[in-house]
Amino acid sequence: MTTAPAPRRRIGLTSIGAKDPYLTRLVVMLVLLLVFFAIVRTGPFFSLRTWQSMAVQFPEFGLMSLGVMFTMFAAGIDLSVVAIANVSSICTALALRALLTGETTAGSMLTAAGLALAIALAVGAVCGAVNGFLIAKLRIPPILATLGTLELFGGVAIVLTGGKPVSGVPDAYGAVFAAKIGGLVPMPLLVFAVCALVAGLILSVTGFGTKILMLGTNETAARFSGMGITSLLMRTYMLSGVMAAIAGLVMLANYNSAKADYGASYTLLTVLIVVLGGVNPNGGRGRLSGVILAILMLQVLSSGLNMFPDISNFYRPLIWGAVLLTVICANELKGKNPFAGLRAGRKDN
Repeated sequence: MTTAPAPRRRIGLTSIGAKDPYLTRLVVMLVLLLVFFAIVRTGPFFSLRTWQSMAVQFPEFGLMSLGVMFTMFAAGIDLSVVAIANVSSICTALALRALLTGETTAGSMLTAAGLALAIALAVGAVCGAVNGFLIAKLRIPPILATLGTLELFGGVAIVLTGGKPVSGVPDAYGAVFAAKIGGLVPMPLLVFAVCALVAGLILSVTGFGTKILMLGTNETAARFSGMGITSLLMRTYMLSGVMAAIAGLVMLANYNSAKADYGASYTLLTVLIVVLGGVNPNGGRGRLSGVILAILMLQVLSSGLNMFPDISNFYRPLIWGAVLLTVICANELKGKNPFAGLRAGRKDN
C-alpha cells in the first residue's frame, strides 16, 4: 500500500501578507512612495547624494523613536526625547571643547569618541531616571511627567548655553561621527543600525523585553505576578534616555554645534513613527520591524517633499498631524463605521 506524499506548503507573498497584514501594508506604502518619486523626480531622488543625505538625517529622529517605542510598549510615552538629545549634545560639546585641543590624530579621535559616548550615555541615563522616578515612584501619568521634563531639560539646556549655539566642536569628533565608511556608508547610519540591533536583541532574547510587553498588556496582572514594576519602569525610561542621548551625538556631528532648540519638530514625529509602525499606544503590542519601516517611509516622504520647491516646510506639521490622527482613528475603528450609531439613533427618533 502506497501513501500519497503530503502536499508541500508554499510560502509566498500571499501567506506572508496574511501572517502580518499591517507590516505588509507598510511595505506596500513604502514601495508606492518610491515608485511615485521615481516617476516624478527620477534623476535627483535616486542619486547617491540623496540617499546618503537620507542616511544621515533619519538616525536623528529614528534613534529617538526607538526610545519612545520602548516606553509605549510599557503603556507609557516619552515626550522629552528631543530635550534629552539636546542637553546631552550640549554637555558633550562643552566637555569636548574644554578637554580636547590640538591636531586631529588617531589618538584624539579615539579619545573624542570615548568621551562623547560616555558623557552622552551618562546624561541620557540620568534624564531617563528622572522620568522613571516621576512615573514609577510618584505615579504621575507618563504624558504629564515627560511633558514637564521636556520643559525642564529644555530649560537646563538654555541655562547651559545662554540660548546660543555651542560651536567650535573639535575636529577629532567630526572625523569619527561624521565619517563615511568606505566613502559610501555614513557613520550615523551605522550607529542607528547598531542601536536597532541592540533593541531587537533586548525585545527578543531578554527577560527585560518580555516583561515590558507584559507590563503594557496588563499592569495589574504584572504587579500580582511579582514583577518589580518600579525597577522595570526606571530601566525602560533610562533606556529611552540613552537612545535619545545617542541621537544627540548624531545631531552634534550633523550640525557641528549644539543648541537647546534643535529638532523641535521631532517630538510629534517620533510619536507618529511609533504609532504608524504598529505599536499599540495602550501598550503591550508592536514590532520593531514596523517602527523601522515607518522611519524609512517618513524619511522618504520628507526627502521627496524637499524636491518640490512650491511645497513649504510649514506644511509638514500639518501632514504629520493628519497622518497621526488618521492612523490612530483607523486602529481604533478597526473597520467599523463611526457613523453607524448616529444613523441608528436617527431611526429610533
